[in-house]
Amino acid sequence: MLKCFYPGAYLDSAYELPYERLYEKGYRGIIFDVDNTLVPHGAPADQKALELFERLRGIGFSTCILSNNKEPRVKPFADSVKSPYLYKGGKPKRRGYVKAMERMGTSREQTLFVGDQLFTDVWGANRSGIFSVLTKPIDPREEIQIVLKRCPEAVVLFFYQRWRQNDKKQLKSNEL
Repeated sequence: MLKCFYPGAYLDSAYELPYERLYEKGYRGIIFDVDNTLVPHGAPADQKALELFERLRGIGFSTCILSNNKEPRVKPFADSVKSPYLYKGGKPKRRGYVKAMERMGTSREQTLFVGDQLFTDVWGANRSGIFSVLTKPIDPREEIQIVLKRCPEAVVLFFYQRWRQNDKKQLKSNEL
């Protein structure tokens, strides 16, 4: 029952993904959440984010920002990193993920999603048939509605990590 919330991979940071290897495996598009995935909540794009998106373009990836936040938050970030974006994305509904793939010109098999929340980011990507990567939140200080979700997320992550240890077939983070 909880497996619908399990990510394809669980890493400390979006910045440690082996993007070159993912490209070699056939991925061509990456959908990103912003807040607490790429920068702390509400922060503008920093040098690290700018360099990451430049690196991804150099590899050949298309990107799209998918956020449940409003346009005044998402647009400046997306403009800074030079990426298309969708605001008020409605995660975990499939609609936003499908629109992001349409903007990038990618299929489900060619697309991965990177975000920091199980019940919106990962569940939506999984429901959409997209490989999901969960990252640890960048900043522990979060809005109250997100803090309240972190408690049940911790339960799901406990069972996810137990499942990963017992299932040798599962993709290890270093095998991405």
